[in-house]
Amino acid sequence: MSLVAETPLARPTSPARTDPEVLSRSRVAVWAYSCAVVAGLILLDVFGELSYLIASSLLALAAFAAIALAYRSRTALIHLRVDRTDLSMVAITYVAVVVLYRIAFQVIEGQDMLLFLFFALGMMAGVAGPVVYTVWGRRRALATLGLSTSNLPRIAILALIFAAVQFSVTFWGYDGLPGIKDVITLGAMALVVGVFESIFFRGFIQGRLQESFGVAPAVFGAAVLYGAYHVGYGMGFEEIVFLCGLGIIYALAYATTENILIMWPLLTPLGSLFAQFEGGDLVGRLPWAALLGWADVAALMIALLVIARRHERKLSLKAV
Repeated sequence: MSLVAETPLARPTSPARTDPEVLSRSRVAVWAYSCAVVAGLILLDVFGELSYLIASSLLALAAFAAIALAYRSRTALIHLRVDRTDLSMVAITYVAVVVLYRIAFQVIEGQDMLLFLFFALGMMAGVAGPVVYTVWGRRRALATLGLSTSNLPRIAILALIFAAVQFSVTFWGYDGLPGIKDVITLGAMALVVGVFESIFFRGFIQGRLQESFGVAPAVFGAAVLYGAYHVGYGMGFEEIVFLCGLGIIYALAYATTENILIMWPLLTPLGSLFAQFEGGDLVGRLPWAALLGWADVAALMIALLVIARRHERKLSLKAV
């Protein structure tokens, strides 16, 4: 967990990073968040809607309390360093994504090509907006969006644990699997949507809220925005309440490493895929050709990230 201000084109650092006390406190945070995430994922099969939101909130508060005791200060979790430009960009991109999704899933009916177009535009707005704003607009590193290859062993272990718990609660013994075509096409969609959600909600929204208000407000704020954005899909109030609870657990998972690899390609896509199987709205609707559409969107995302990475390196060399 990062507790220091970022520097341009560099991941936040601290001269006290190797201090044993700082490291022990960091371990406390990872353990606290991880235990809350595992418990929250297990409770997916126990509670529904409002009760799950309450349970998730209590787990988050328990994790924050443990960290506050370790740091002996609430400033480890809450502060006020408001960046109005960041918050304005969060608001603009969030509204754009929700509006585009709303058009795709609520306005357009019976026109699958147009639906896919606006769906893809929503995803690209949620990836391109944060990346361009971060690297070109604010001259920050992609690592501030959770796009980094540091600490991969720890990330891989935690990602596997979280995904295994979620899989055991959702897919283990599940007898509602559709045909192979739906598994593959919906799986591809879940992977692409997972990239968008991980960058947009975790790296960007949660990251910017954390920089302005601290980790605790960021977790709850990002969770509410994550749940509410599903209004674009046409989901009802009870579903959104449940997704706010799930958003808290996903936000805590991201907080363990501040790297989107903790969310993707396992945790978020698995959750999305299970939701598609359970909801059934797109089951049987996606042709094999949909794979080409998801591949196009993925290619655009990758191309943008490659260009951004090159620009980041170029600016880093100039800074040196």
